[in-house]
Amino acid sequence: MPEMDGLEATAAIRALDRPDAKRVPIIALTANAFDEDVQQSLQAGMTAHLSKPVEPAHLYETLEALI
Repeated sequence: MPEMDGLEATAAIRALDRPDAKRVPIIALTANAFDEDVQQSLQAGMTAHLSKPVEPAHLYETLEALI
């Protein structure tokens, strides 16, 4: 992303002064699949972390759990 990466964007969304900012689902979809990458996403406030190539069944399962 040109202005900030997904971790920065997530932190910015979570810091907004809006009632839904803390609960809106944010899913990382990334090629970074190491355990430390997953932890970094979750620590930034993301709700879930999916690595590429994404398995459709796992994507649908994650979306179903969050919406």
